[in-house]
Amino acid sequence: MANKKKIKNLLDKVEEITKQKDFDLSSGEDLSIGIMNLISIEEHLFFTAQKTGKKKYLDLLNEVRLMRTELLKEIIKDYEGELWCISKHLLATSMRIMEVGTKELKKGDKEKAWNLFEKSYKLYSLFWAINLDIVDLKDAAKIKANTETVSLINEKTNKKSKATVFDKIGSLVQKAIDCCRE
Repeated sequence: MANKKKIKNLLDKVEEITKQKDFDLSSGEDLSIGIMNLISIEEHLFFTAQKTGKKKYLDLLNEVRLMRTELLKEIIKDYEGELWCISKHLLATSMRIMEVGTKELKKGDKEKAWNLFEKSYKLYSLFWAINLDIVDLKDAAKIKANTETVSLINEKTNKKSKATVFDKIGSLVQKAIDCCRE
């Protein structure tokens, strides 16, 4: 019963966030993807500097980093503890795993690609869940990410199914973020 109440509270938070007139989450999603790419550019500039031995790439890296930091402040509002770094690394990891999935897809391994894409999306959803304050991080230590399950009701079939906490977060974030909403 406590689990149902937690899920109801999460759904209420998502609904409250999406009703805010000044809050355009689809723009936030676009911005987060842009930030992911800036992180990737930083990595490429680092490797280019090291591979070529040219320090001029470090100046570019620093400029890109400053831009990324400025833009990340538009999404990450809570700087408690290490939430800033956790958020940045969730985006970076999601982007890298997505790129590996794309390479597997190109090689023809759709199953492996799908598995990597699912992991990437779970990390991306966790980024949003943390930064939209959908998940109470006090409970995070109690969550066994891939083993604790909650019951979900499929809206199309009206049947119950078991889902991990990551699945539930992904479902909530998917309701909150609709990139097609203008």
